Amino acid sequence: MAMIDEPLYPIAVLIDELKNEDIQLRLNSIRRLSTIARALGEERTRKELIPFLSENNDDDDEVLLAMAEELGVFIPYVGGVEHANVLLPPLETLSTVEETCVRDKAVESLCRIGAQMREQDLVEYFIPLAKRLAAGEWFTARVSSCGLFHIAYPSAPETLKTELRTIYSQLCQDDMPMVRRSAATNLGKFAATVEASHLKTDIMSIFEDLTQDDQDSVRLLAVEGCAALGKLLEPQDCVSHILPVIVNFSQDKSWRVRYMVANQLYELCEAVGPEPTRSDLVPAYVRLLRDNEAEVRIAAAGKVTKFCRILNPELAIQHILPCVKELSTDSSQHVRSALASVIMGMAPVLGKDATIEQLLPIFLSLLKDEFPDVRLNIISKLDQVNQVIGIDLLSQSLLPAIVELAEDRHWRVRLAIIEYIPLLASQLGVGFFDDKLGALCMQWLKDKVYSIRDAAANNVKRLAEEFGPEWAMQHIIPQVLDMINNPHYLYRMTILHAISLLAPVMGSEITCSKLLPVVINASKDRVPNIKFNVAKVLQSLIPIVDQSVVEKTIRPCLIELSEDPDVDVRFFATQALQSSDQVMMST
Repeated sequence: MAMIDEPLYPIAVLIDELKNEDIQLRLNSIRRLSTIARALGEERTRKELIPFLSENNDDDDEVLLAMAEELGVFIPYVGGVEHANVLLPPLETLSTVEETCVRDKAVESLCRIGAQMREQDLVEYFIPLAKRLAAGEWFTARVSSCGLFHIAYPSAPETLKTELRTIYSQLCQDDMPMVRRSAATNLGKFAATVEASHLKTDIMSIFEDLTQDDQDSVRLLAVEGCAALGKLLEPQDCVSHILPVIVNFSQDKSWRVRYMVANQLYELCEAVGPEPTRSDLVPAYVRLLRDNEAEVRIAAAGKVTKFCRILNPELAIQHILPCVKELSTDSSQHVRSALASVIMGMAPVLGKDATIEQLLPIFLSLLKDEFPDVRLNIISKLDQVNQVIGIDLLSQSLLPAIVELAEDRHWRVRLAIIEYIPLLASQLGVGFFDDKLGALCMQWLKDKVYSIRDAAANNVKRLAEEFGPEWAMQHIIPQVLDMINNPHYLYRMTILHAISLLAPVMGSEITCSKLLPVVINASKDRVPNIKFNVAKVLQSLIPIVDQSVVEKTIRPCLIELSEDPDVDVRFFATQALQSSDQVMMST
């Protein structure tokens, strides 16, 4: 008897757990569906497990979402592609539930299964399913159906194709805005499967209906359709069908639609080609840059460099630059921030003269902006301007602003400047760096914020790598080592960190003669945190210095620290001693 009951066991457990009141148990059971299916075998999975799941009326969205996800990868467990149709009924049920994320996942799984199904099965099972959902009484079914047409259409016979196009057209005119929204969202995917002859007639008439919808939420999704359809149409059809729609949308009464146009405009320009862009889309873009809604201006400002690349420099200077000047003093800090993040990219487009004459004043005003994000966005892109105008001009005009920002009250701005210093140093050259920026780098090692001190220590190492050990020996090491006597222990800790970073760059000789004595001296510090950091630094120095130095200097110091009253100091000192033993054994 036990032998007969054995295969029934997994399904019995599953049924028990799926009916359990504890949601976690139900979820775990769904997540183990593939294991249960393997235990049951393909035939019993088709005949028992899938029908059971079709009838399972769980009311918890999390369980339903997990089920929709699992079923999407279930083809191997039901016997392969020839039996894929058995998975459609439970997913059809899930496509009609109220919770959006469950429906979306069910549609995604249906598409995944449909993409693998054989052509005759698609005609026999998948297309009727799409039609049933499209005719569903409840709007949720109709919403889901819109996402299935691009899978159903290619394999349908000619008569069915005509019917599917008609059904989709009806969905685009549905009474419920949610259905029209779904139809607008999926139009691009559906259009990509439709033959070119029907694209211009059926699909374009559907598209025109959506663009004139009275709901702005439908119209803004039609904007996305503009770019998708533009890629499918011939350039001349694009100009006659898509371009007027974009121009109208750029003046739409709803700011959300105008925002979508501003976001998508670059892709739309690519679709219609350079000539119509210059004649029709430049005025539309200028309107968006001067829109009365800040959100629209933010989206438009973020695309200013991309848009200028399509135009020739004269057009950009004539039409776009005046708007850029206005945006640089915009009342919204977010607009200025969006502009600052891309404006540097305009320099290569406009060329040297226009950058010096027109853009530099804008950069300088943004570098002095009261809002830290605006300043940050400018700093992080300085190298793009350097390539165009050269370092001399850059240093004369921008360096005073950079020095000012190095002492900015917002620590994130100071951090951005520090991270930019090595790049600036390599561009400015050693002489210029010593004059203007050397003192700043030392000053940051004593900053009140830990992240700044940490970044400053890394910065010192990167400078030593950039200019070489000799330069570092002259300009960095003496000042860094002087700070080890700072009365505040946190600053002394920063110097120890800087020494551990500098040692590999400086090499064994300088480490032994200059850096090691300072570290050994710090082991006598009265603060335990300093002492255990000394142990860590000594551990990092062991591979760099000669074996004799380890024996004579480092080990005695670590042995002394390993007998310290403080438990942490003893721990790190012992760890360092073990590390030195390993190094000795390996050599």
